[in-house]
Amino acid sequence: MSKVAFLLASGFEDSEMKVPYDEVIQAGHQAEIIGLKKNETLLGKKGNVSYAADKAIREVKASEYDAIVIPGGSSPENLRLDQDVLAFVKEADRAGTPIASICHGPQILISADLLQGRTITSYPPLKDDVVNAGAEFRDEEVVVDGNYITSRTPQDEPAFVRELLKVL
Repeated sequence: MSKVAFLLASGFEDSEMKVPYDEVIQAGHQAEIIGLKKNETLLGKKGNVSYAADKAIREVKASEYDAIVIPGGSSPENLRLDQDVLAFVKEADRAGTPIASICHGPQILISADLLQGRTITSYPPLKDDVVNAGAEFRDEEVVVDGNYITSRTPQDEPAFVRELLKVL
């Protein structure tokens, strides 16, 4: 089975973490939560769920994972300035590892300068940021472009999870 990294900081959109995480585990895959600090408690923005980081970003290599999931909310904003996070997603992208990001998740891809020539979707208010980063924006429930799987909002979670599980 596959090993999936969930990049997470506090302020994540509760369901955008919980639904894919639970579905990945239920499908028999291994899921690890990667945060800025190991064992740090990470709280969802709605307060419905919390997780502890299994590992710190500086302790892992992208090559250890078969896919990466970036939940939305304000978690990506809290991660995008960390150079280890950016190096991790760049390494994954170079290897063609699937990167699934939902809602504000593409903010990390923007900061890692990985969207040039790509086609993605995101939380609609990020459209200008996505386009300015060189990507084509599509307002669709899920967009798959090469190794990228992107979705807009919690309402798109079924399509997001479906495409994630396909690549696993």
